[in-house]
Amino acid sequence: MVNFSVEELQSIQRKPDNIRNMSVIAHVDHGKSTLTDSLVAAAGIIKTESAGDTRIMDTRQDEQERGITIKSTGISLFFKAEEHYTIPEASDGRDFLINLIDSPGHVDFSSEVTAALRVTDGALVVVDCIEGVCVQTETVLRQALAERIKPVVTVNKLDRGFLELQLDVESMYTNFVKHVENVNVLCATYHDEKLGDCQVDPTKGTVAFSAGLHGWAFTLTKFARMYAKKFGVSMEKMMGKLWGDNYFIAKEKKWVAPRGGDRPSTPRAYCMFILDPIYKVFNAAMNDDTAKLTKMLTAVGVTLNKDDLELKQKPLLKRCMQKWLPAHDALLEMLVQHLPSPRKAQSYRAEVLYTGPQDDAWFNGIKNCDPEAPLVMYISKMIPTADKGRFYAFGRVFSGTVRTGSKVKIMGSNYVQGEKKDMYIKNVQRTILMMGRKTEAVESVNCGNTCALVGIDQYLVKAGTLADADAIECHPIITMKYSVSPVVRVAVGAKNPSDLPKLVEGLKRLSKSDPLVQVCMEESGEHIIAGCGELHVEICLSDLQNDFMNGAPISISDPVVSYRETVTAESSRMVMSKSPNKHNRLYVKAQPLGYGNDDEQTPLADAIENGEVKAEQDPKARTRVLVDKFGWDKAATQKIWCFGPDGTGPNLVVDATVGVQYLNEIKDSVVAGWQWVTKEGPLCDEVCRDVKIEIHDVVLHADAIHRGGGQVIPTSRRVFLAAMMTAEPRLMEPVFMVEIQCPESAMGGVYSSINRKRGTVVEEQNRPGTPMYAVKAYLPVAESFGFNAFLRQETSGQAFPQMFFHHWDVMNGDPYTDEKVMAIVLEARKRKGLKETIPPISEFEDRL
Repeated sequence: MVNFSVEELQSIQRKPDNIRNMSVIAHVDHGKSTLTDSLVAAAGIIKTESAGDTRIMDTRQDEQERGITIKSTGISLFFKAEEHYTIPEASDGRDFLINLIDSPGHVDFSSEVTAALRVTDGALVVVDCIEGVCVQTETVLRQALAERIKPVVTVNKLDRGFLELQLDVESMYTNFVKHVENVNVLCATYHDEKLGDCQVDPTKGTVAFSAGLHGWAFTLTKFARMYAKKFGVSMEKMMGKLWGDNYFIAKEKKWVAPRGGDRPSTPRAYCMFILDPIYKVFNAAMNDDTAKLTKMLTAVGVTLNKDDLELKQKPLLKRCMQKWLPAHDALLEMLVQHLPSPRKAQSYRAEVLYTGPQDDAWFNGIKNCDPEAPLVMYISKMIPTADKGRFYAFGRVFSGTVRTGSKVKIMGSNYVQGEKKDMYIKNVQRTILMMGRKTEAVESVNCGNTCALVGIDQYLVKAGTLADADAIECHPIITMKYSVSPVVRVAVGAKNPSDLPKLVEGLKRLSKSDPLVQVCMEESGEHIIAGCGELHVEICLSDLQNDFMNGAPISISDPVVSYRETVTAESSRMVMSKSPNKHNRLYVKAQPLGYGNDDEQTPLADAIENGEVKAEQDPKARTRVLVDKFGWDKAATQKIWCFGPDGTGPNLVVDATVGVQYLNEIKDSVVAGWQWVTKEGPLCDEVCRDVKIEIHDVVLHADAIHRGGGQVIPTSRRVFLAAMMTAEPRLMEPVFMVEIQCPESAMGGVYSSINRKRGTVVEEQNRPGTPMYAVKAYLPVAESFGFNAFLRQETSGQAFPQMFFHHWDVMNGDPYTDEKVMAIVLEARKRKGLKETIPPISEFEDRL
């Protein structure tokens, strides 16, 4: 039975020191949802027996069928700290509220993880004790540390080590040490000074060891508490002894450390005092030796009743371990002790969240987590409700209090302070708490809590910031940055023309419900859905058809890859175009942006995409980076006119002219022409990347009326296209990084399937102590469709691929002569309804 009421929850929501907002993050299939079950069971929402199999956080039908998490789901748990816990000083009473968000592990849904991290302060990183730290663990941990979120670790699936691999205790210990070290290496790499110390350490109690499926877990705190009494030493001292090179010699009753390299013959303390007893319980339970089992468990103060003793093998084992080391006990203690409360976390997160000045009322409200301050709330995602087409706006109150019926100002992701666009003032109809599969309506929610709002979903796309209706000076909270980009595109159409309005409406709802998906309309009238991988697109399409269109049939094209256009050399000659009235002339050259002069030779285009060089950056700082790192000329850096597409992309226009009159008057027109060109390049109207245009000379008419935008914009567009055509234009294709885990016997199949798909293997490494290998390879996105099935076929289902977008790679065939590239260009031009041949350069260039 649920052991708390909504009133109790509300009373704790008013104590910001007793709240913990946390998300569960990990690599795919390391056991996040299963582990969450134990915590939910502790709050009495599901039966303890069924914990581990219910996966209550996987609310959707397709999540239960596929056995993967697709959307992140939130749940609020009430929990009373037991008497022996040491709780942080600031806490008010022993009642705690834990707002937990379970997130997906597939890289295709990593946008969901980003949305979950934004509204939480702490993260529980789950690591499989056999597979260790994988690619996705690294990705989500990096995102968490960038958001200034404090990690704690649990090493999961211990039952696999005991039962499946039958490892001896020493090798299990070395595995654990390795995993903890790997996590700490990542923490140190992406460490943020303001966050303080985020290294995890078992002796400090920030590492737990768990088995989600069986619902048991322990931290060193738990065992140290038990043994400290026996040895008569303090708990802190005991915890230090239980990890690392400490050995206890029972005969002499003393602790020794290894000297010189010779180790004592007794097993180390961690193995002796912790793993051995667990191993004994495991063996007794698996051999159905109930007499031995009852004797051992009575020694640690656990009594088995009659029903328990009738179980056999695994169910018996599960029951014993759940009674002896219940998972929620260890994990909740760790979360309460080591994760920050909203009040503590917001004090160091405020400056990275709030975009406005660092001293106004809203900033201070966020920093102090003050319920009396003006309202600031961030909506991180939209959750579809039972009635079709409406959404709950889910998010976190960072400052102030949100009340049912209050008027709020809604700032979307494109809102700029002081402008009217993307801003609405509307009423909140209802405030609700998300409880896994259910919702509870409440009157108001204080800062530091997560909740959902009803009635503002029509005015938000994906995410946004809320403030009080009269808060004119309030700035929005910074928009989320995703680690993946949508590169796989599918065209959808309605089978029956009468369903077209349904399709359009459905696409609108789809783009709301998924933080990353892009929905756009081509000039040829097709509707395009762009996602970041095959699985992502597949889920979006099934959502579109079943949920948002009530099952109306849709036709789906084959997946199409979006390419980029680029240049690979400097223009072979100066290119000139005249304006329509023949009075203005532009002379330009095109070339690639070039590389950094460091060891890695980072392309400048990558630096722009990663935000090291930005359009809105301080010009002096940008000059420093370009001169020092990329070897630019100082004068050239001060004459960068613009970045393209959208004023932020990796293409530049640089002014290299000397002493031209009226030059600044045409700057805006040239910039407009450049935005146009970078969105639709010369080869097949794809977006451009890594192109730098230098304007060498400009001849303008003396009358202002003859050099207006109507004359200059088309001219600049034509001259840019011509310049790119003379600079050896090429296509760039997106490349996935694939990480494949497979046993040694399947390596041959892995290599052959990668080679047949134009892939290149980058590295392979063996996981010490296991027969598994991890292979990393680059695979062009165009070849990745059906790669999963193909790989499983080749290796008879032993290899598991994990793909994510890695970089753009130039295709080395000339689009005018190479047949493969010509076919791609032709296909893209047909699809967009353009002329089939690439237009000749004479269309864009004029002779003197």
